Amino acid sequence: MSNVKEKMTEVIQSQPEDASYEEIMRELAFERMIERGLEDTRSGRVISNEDMEHRIRSWQK
Repeated sequence: MSNVKEKMTEVIQSQPEDASYEEIMRELAFERMIERGLEDTRSGRVISNEDMEHRIRSWQK
């Protein structure tokens, strides 16, 4: 089984028996967001807190 299928199976199996489809999908999406963030970090695709603060302030104008 591929790593993706294994990770998805792990996430699904960790959910309670009465978990809804929406709850399971939300957990799978959350797991993917975490993985993408870690990939970005490993690849150096990050910005400083100061840069992010400037970006957010520019949105407020």
